[in-house]
Amino acid sequence: MNAARDEEPGLSLLVHRSGEEPTLLHTGLASLEHGLPIGPDTTFNVGSVAKQITAHLILLAAHDNLLRLDQRAADLLPRLKISDVTVADLVTHRSGIRDAESLLSLAGFQDLDHYTADDLRTLAYRQDQRAVPKGRFLYSNTNYLLLAEILETVHRTTLSDLAQHRVFGPLGMHSTHFKTDPRQVIPGAASAYQATHHGWRHTEVPVTLPGPGALWTTVGDLDRWLTHLHQRWQHPHQLPWQVTVVYEPSDHEPYLYGPGLYADARPGRAAVFHYGHEHGFSAAAHLEASGLRVVSLSNNSGLSADRVTAAILRDLHQQMLAPKEALVRAAALERSPGTAARTQPTLDDRSQHTELGTFTCDQAPGSLRLTRRADALHLWRRGTCDRLTPTGSGIYAGNGYTLTVPSSTDQVDRFTLDLNRAPRLTYIRQ
Repeated sequence: MNAARDEEPGLSLLVHRSGEEPTLLHTGLASLEHGLPIGPDTTFNVGSVAKQITAHLILLAAHDNLLRLDQRAADLLPRLKISDVTVADLVTHRSGIRDAESLLSLAGFQDLDHYTADDLRTLAYRQDQRAVPKGRFLYSNTNYLLLAEILETVHRTTLSDLAQHRVFGPLGMHSTHFKTDPRQVIPGAASAYQATHHGWRHTEVPVTLPGPGALWTTVGDLDRWLTHLHQRWQHPHQLPWQVTVVYEPSDHEPYLYGPGLYADARPGRAAVFHYGHEHGFSAAAHLEASGLRVVSLSNNSGLSADRVTAAILRDLHQQMLAPKEALVRAAALERSPGTAARTQPTLDDRSQHTELGTFTCDQAPGSLRLTRRADALHLWRRGTCDRLTPTGSGIYAGNGYTLTVPSSTDQVDRFTLDLNRAPRLTYIRQ
């Protein structure tokens, strides 16, 4: 069924209660250029929803005695310098390894710049100590890039072929693929779009990172995966694979994190889920102990799949609506507001800045410039400038990070940069 807003990018939605037929709703276009509507065979990039597939393959490898979860990851990855990180630490985001894409952004990489998974692994191998104390949660896509490399090492094949052989083929997920090259053609693929003042524009970038993301699939195939996951959920008072992998507190209270899955373990609310946001796509896959499955996929950057899923679940549980009614209501959600772009000062602006120096960090590529204009600090990376807002003594907030200077800003010899997924970076003036 197709709903309103058929001239815009939209949604593919599924609700499947245990013992019932699934209910689906598709809205909008998969391709604005060709006027192709979204349908049951439309494939979407589901981003971090891929992590549960990668984690599942790691658990299978452990079951097959190809590795141990308590094994040092450095035994399988000789270039890894942080010697006490285990395979299980990577699975549950407790390695303390910084997110390499966040580090790469410090070099001024832009949306259309090309880089590879191996480029990011190289940045991971530069790190010689944990960014957070041992055992603390730090969500980092780099953990799953390293897990993908481990899988390819122990199986001597690609992650894409391994997943097809061990998961997608046996479960009948014939429309599901890990995309390994930006030029690879994915059958039935939707394009992702962002609304601008001048119309719509594409949001895809020339980067594929299988393992933490780069998974293309349909709502029907994700339903097949969640059905399989529920079959492995043997005890309603335990989470999937809880005997093998310990679920511990995550970055989103009160939720826990386990094998590529967030979990709500509160009595009467038992559920596992993951959201994904990648290149303008968003996705959500939600499974409850009762067997209820909810899948939301979006190719409209203004329609967030996690927000749509929350609305569906609210209508199913609190309003007691039928699945079809819940889907129609959720599809009618208003668009999310866009994010503000970084400022690009003019040449005249730049002439009014006082140089404080150029700084480098041995854990991150490139260099950063720091300037002061009036009482404000500005951080520069490849010509792009962030104006920093003071939030405390020597502490300044940027877009997704904080910068701390040890003394006054009259002369800065070093500062600490704390990105959301790459904390405790020490920069020293050259």
